[in-house]
Order: sequence, then structure tokens, then C-alpha cells
Amino acid sequence: MDTADIEWWQTALSLSLVLLAVALSARGGLGLERSIVWASVRAAVQLAVVGVLLTFVFDSRFSIWFAVLWCVVMVVFAAGVVHRRAPEVPGGLFGPALWAFGTSALVAVAILFGFRIFPWDARALIPLVGMVVGNSMTASVVAARRTVEGFVEGRGQVEAMLALGFVPSGAARPTIRSALRTALIPQIESTKSVGLVFLPGAITGLILAGVDPVLAVQVQLAVMYLVLG
Repeated sequence: MDTADIEWWQTALSLSLVLLAVALSARGGLGLERSIVWASVRAAVQLAVVGVLLTFVFDSRFSIWFAVLWCVVMVVFAAGVVHRRAPEVPGGLFGPALWAFGTSALVAVAILFGFRIFPWDARALIPLVGMVVGNSMTASVVAARRTVEGFVEGRGQVEAMLALGFVPSGAARPTIRSALRTALIPQIESTKSVGLVFLPGAITGLILAGVDPVLAVQVQLAVMYLVLG
């Protein structure tokens, strides 16, 4: 199978399941029809733009510097997403999220390229940093939302602990611990079930591209361990 021969009309056929989901949502009264359609359209537009930009980046003589700039933009955008998802947090989360994602990206780059696990080029840098930042963003959004909801729901408990003499960090610790567990458990469970229940994106893409499955597994393990960490 040569995946390079796929046509746009063949890609569009994959929309059939999306249309089925829209129909089921309408029939079940879920009210998700507009969200599903908007998500599908937005994904198509974003990926089309990204495809054009990546072609330019990879073909440029300054590709590695464009790739570094791309990664910086990803980190800033991810921090903005976390900030917008939890607007109730005093002072906002943009600064802490920017610091956290930037640190994660630097650690990923240092490990993956410093130890020469992957070659230092744009084709490796952009997707690998994207995986790390993307997964960190998802977990951070969940943690932020659950922390806010936990303080709202457990306000009485927190106030009682403060009245009994607990310092603020001590009174907040149970709520924060619960939020962090909620945010991290999905990634832990997906790591435990990889290969048995699903094949993640990296290994799937490599296998579809014709790469030896054993090599694809090695690449996926390197990425997955870094994402989990």
C-alpha cells in the first residue's frame, strides 16, 4: 500500500463517520452537532495551513531555525490555551504554564537530541516537541479545571482546615493532589495499555510509511517514555 497515492476525495470519505456522529447527536438530542462540525472544519483548515507551512520549513535552507521558532510558538499557544481554560485562577496561568511547557520542551530536546536518539533536524524536532507539549497541555488543562472545581466544591472543608490552623498550602493539598491524580491517570493508563488496546500516533504513522515495525516500536517507546515523564 502506497499512502502517498491517497486523493483528497478519498480523505473526504472519512467524513462519513463524522456525519453519522452528527446524525446520532441530533437524534439523541445531545446538542453536539455544531461542535462536531466546527471541530471537523477547524481541524481541516488548521492542518491544511500547517501542511503548507511545514513544506516551506522543511524545504528551507534555514529549516532548523524555523523549526525552533515553530516550537516556541507552540509553547506560547499551549500556555494561552491553559490560561483560557481556567480564567478563575487569580493572576492567570499563562506565566506558570509558559514556564512549565518551556521547561518540558527543553528537557525533551536535551534528551532526544543530546543523546542522539533522533537526528537534529526540523523533521524530528517539530513533531517530537509537539507531542510533549501537546500531552502536557492536555494534562495541565484537566489539572487546572479540576483544581478550580475542587476548591469550589470543597470550600467548606478548606475553610474549616484554615480555621483549625492549617497553613494555606496544607489546606489546599488534598484538592491539588486529587486534581493531579485525575490529570495524570489517563496518560498512565494509556501507557499501560499501549499495543494491547491501541497503537499511538507515532508508531501508526511509521508503519503506514513502510518503516520496519521493530524500529517503529523503538521510536514510539522513546517518545512515550518522555511524554509520560
